Amino acid sequence: MLPDHLFDTLSGLAPLLRVRPEVESLCRFGAQWKCDHEAESGQSAPFHIVTSGACVIELVELGRSIPAYAGDVVVLPRGARHIVRGRASRPGVVPGDDARARSGATTESETELLCGRLAFEQAHQNLVLCALPDAIVITTTDGPDAARMRRLIAAIKDEIESARAGVSAIATDLASALFVMVVRVHLERERAGDGLIGLLAHRQAGRAVVAMLEDLGRPWTLDALAVCANASRASLVRMFQKLAHRPPLEFLSELRLELARRKLAATALPLGDIAAQVGYQSESAFSRAFRRRFGFPPGEARTSAAVHPYRAAGPSPQATRFITKPAMGLHRPADTAFRGTVSFGA
Repeated sequence: MLPDHLFDTLSGLAPLLRVRPEVESLCRFGAQWKCDHEAESGQSAPFHIVTSGACVIELVELGRSIPAYAGDVVVLPRGARHIVRGRASRPGVVPGDDARARSGATTESETELLCGRLAFEQAHQNLVLCALPDAIVITTTDGPDAARMRRLIAAIKDEIESARAGVSAIATDLASALFVMVVRVHLERERAGDGLIGLLAHRQAGRAVVAMLEDLGRPWTLDALAVCANASRASLVRMFQKLAHRPPLEFLSELRLELARRKLAATALPLGDIAAQVGYQSESAFSRAFRRRFGFPPGEARTSAAVHPYRAAGPSPQATRFITKPAMGLHRPADTAFRGTVSFGA
């Protein structure tokens, strides 16, 4: 039996954190270089490891620039657009191709990066992802955590390059374990946070939230959630009021409507099917609740998502322990059809 601590919550979340890895070759750079990475709209999480040297990563839409050093591991859970450059490169200046040592180059390089991405299996309905910050950084000062992640990424790379039988299953399991470790580090840092992440980081409240996420369509009662949390009704209400600033069943409604919004934007499921999946007994009841929450009807969320951009809620200063990270080249075209996040209780 698993010990009674945070890992229980993460074990319950593991199915939502399944990822398929795409690992690139080691990228080597000279003194002057700059790489612009377009947003990946939450479908995958780019990651970067500084294997030697140092660099700067600029989160373009957030106006942040952060240094990264040898041994640091950086994951961008929401696929944010970012620019990676050498420390000697000036912001906004794009050097010529001759200023950058390309992957596999034989010339001496100042910075080496191992780059790739983790593609989510359930991106469009994963509410945990939208609650994570734009970047999670594990530095060499994190000791065992950083070392384990570097070993895992190296193992994933070796497995993919081997092309042996079972490579897909093995690489996916290793990558999923890697992402769970990243989320664990973040949750441990955010024990004092609020909203969804703060709840997940709480030993008892986290269990209730995981139960909700596993079956949002279930007719949950306060008694049933209290049993999942191994807490009294009153204690559970106090936990949610403190961490999410609302009672459990109201928080559940927020989860349901946010998932419905994501399904409307990302799928062609009939409205009635989505309503049933998130726990509403009728399409009309769902439509009324949706309009009250977002200010427009469900149909409009599907047909004119671009007219109603959902601005990502920025994490609290404590929620994001940045140190930046590098990457080389544009990995895939930008796709910003749906990049919405919601701050539960913020």
